[in-house]
Amino acid sequence: MTDTITPELVSLDVGLGADKAAVIRALAQRVVEQGRGTDAEALFADAWAREEKDETGLPGGIAIPHAKSAAVTTPSLAFARLAPGVDFGAPDGPADLVFLIAAPDGAAEAHLAVLSKLARSLMQDDFTAGLRAAATNDDVVAIVRAAIGEGDAPAPAAQATTPPPAAAAAPASQFEIDGRPLRIVAVTSCATGIAHTFMAADALSAAGKKAGVDLTVEPQGSSGYKALPQSVIDDADAVIFANDVDVRESQRFAGKPVVRVGVKAGIERADALVAEAAAAASDPSAPRVPAGSSSSTSSTSTSQLSWGANIQRILLTGVSYMIPFVAGGGLLIALGFAIGGFQVTENAGTVITQNALWNLPAEDGTSPFGPLGQYLGAVAFMIGATSMGFLVSALAGYIAFAIADRPGIAPGFVAGAVAVLMNAGFIGGIIGGLLAGLVAWWLGRLDAPRWLRGLMPVVIIPLLASIVASGLMILLLGRPIASLMELLNDGLTNLAGGAGIIIVGVILGLMMCFDLGGPVNKVAYAFAVAGLAAGSQDNPTPYLIMAAVMTAGMVPPLAMALASTILARPLFTPVERENGVAAWLLGASFISEGAIPFAAADPLRVIPASMVGGAVTGALSMFFGVQSLAPHGGIWVAFAINPIWGFLVALVAGTVVSALLVVALKKWVGHRELEQAETSTATATAVPA
Repeated sequence: MTDTITPELVSLDVGLGADKAAVIRALAQRVVEQGRGTDAEALFADAWAREEKDETGLPGGIAIPHAKSAAVTTPSLAFARLAPGVDFGAPDGPADLVFLIAAPDGAAEAHLAVLSKLARSLMQDDFTAGLRAAATNDDVVAIVRAAIGEGDAPAPAAQATTPPPAAAAAPASQFEIDGRPLRIVAVTSCATGIAHTFMAADALSAAGKKAGVDLTVEPQGSSGYKALPQSVIDDADAVIFANDVDVRESQRFAGKPVVRVGVKAGIERADALVAEAAAAASDPSAPRVPAGSSSSTSSTSTSQLSWGANIQRILLTGVSYMIPFVAGGGLLIALGFAIGGFQVTENAGTVITQNALWNLPAEDGTSPFGPLGQYLGAVAFMIGATSMGFLVSALAGYIAFAIADRPGIAPGFVAGAVAVLMNAGFIGGIIGGLLAGLVAWWLGRLDAPRWLRGLMPVVIIPLLASIVASGLMILLLGRPIASLMELLNDGLTNLAGGAGIIIVGVILGLMMCFDLGGPVNKVAYAFAVAGLAAGSQDNPTPYLIMAAVMTAGMVPPLAMALASTILARPLFTPVERENGVAAWLLGASFISEGAIPFAAADPLRVIPASMVGGAVTGALSMFFGVQSLAPHGGIWVAFAINPIWGFLVALVAGTVVSALLVVALKKWVGHRELEQAETSTATATAVPA
């Protein structure tokens, strides 16, 4: 295994900048300069995104900025002993010992375990004292390698783990139950599962020994975790959850008195948490772990995140599970058009049910590759369309899962299916998922009798939450959405019949980009498709409308792909950059849903930027007189679009406008802290940020 730290990654008694952003950027640059990464700015952006969520400064003058990043090729530790120290947000002042922990996005378990050993060593005073006393880079490397198990010799005394000093006996009323020591179980986890997870576990273990209680910790890190024996959990008097992400299999702890905090509090307030758990164990009204509810969601929402950040986290969970449906289904649809022709949609269902490889279709052929192409194109299209049909249900189901854990999945999926039934699109799916999740979460918090707890997550919660959430969707949202669709459809028809055809292009462009496959988008698309039958050389207006709708609908995914993969990679998360790669083909195939992962995660920037670009494209398409005889397909039906140059100019113009606008909004609107940090870095290093 490659050495995780080398002398070239160590900086002693230096100043790397006036603030933490400058220090992180300098260490990221050092990692890349040593050939252990590909893009210093991308690594900085990933580490900074982690820093923005929760500052990594710790008591004792330590800071551990860290990230799992696609820009890292070799797991690495970059170390700086700063003079003077820099504020990383620790309560006791600036940090002079800074480790940048850089892990590849798909790091092996062995590498993650090595990085985790460093985090645990930082909890030892002798280890940090050794780092402060080290005279050379090689001395630092030797100390760190011994601590993480890469050295040839045993760990020096500076890293020997010694039992904490004995503490004064705690009062029996606080730390004993029925004449025996209090029993506590704890779970720790952080976003990356590398550093804070294990530091909190060690801090809580030490605090338990100091208090004279029986405390067992389950650290849930990126390299996996070993679940506590259920008998240990059952015997526990209280639970401590120190988490920034969802507790895995949280239903194991159902009914236990619980103290919920962020993982960093497990490091900084371990003694106080033990005392709080002791108090909760003897308090009948103390909060308890709900049956099947996501404890970390509760913890994060109440202790760590604002309501806006918590909603964003919930939406991101839904989107992350939805992405495979979008990517896989969208690409299969595009493949179906490429093989089966742009009219494959007309009879794809009939072709796959009435034909086979040994009985190829002989009539109504639309494929340029003959009967075999017709059959294979229909197969690809129908599989893709079926996959895309789960999109809204999956989004809603896993939004509910992010709120209420497993009991929320079924009511969330049902609410998403109802949203599709009501033509509510992905916005309806978001609302349905939130409703289902909140109802399931509330039901899970009820103090059910012990004999009923086993039925709550598998029967009672899914049943009642499905009835309530889907009933609200049908009773309250159905008619307003239907009325809105009818109003918009009538308005567009009247306007298109007059001299306002370019205005229609602008309106259609705005509608296509407003909700990305939702009800407003579907109104515009249905309006265009419904008019195609009336199109002719004497009446080209339906063809003009169809071209504007299809071209504008391609803008959002293409714009997000351009922004996230080329123009401003550091402003997007690694997952978003991966989605951006898929969005190129999805956008080119007129699958607006390719932009949903971006819109769901950052709607106030992505949707307005998409709408502006869509309006530009719609107007230019009408101005150039672009006509489309095909109802779908994007670039795959270029032979049915005329003039093709007008189509391409309008598409490129809108894509560039949207991409530039979303980059500007992400950089200058709502990211003041990042902007100030980059400005400070530029001042400190005399190099433009």
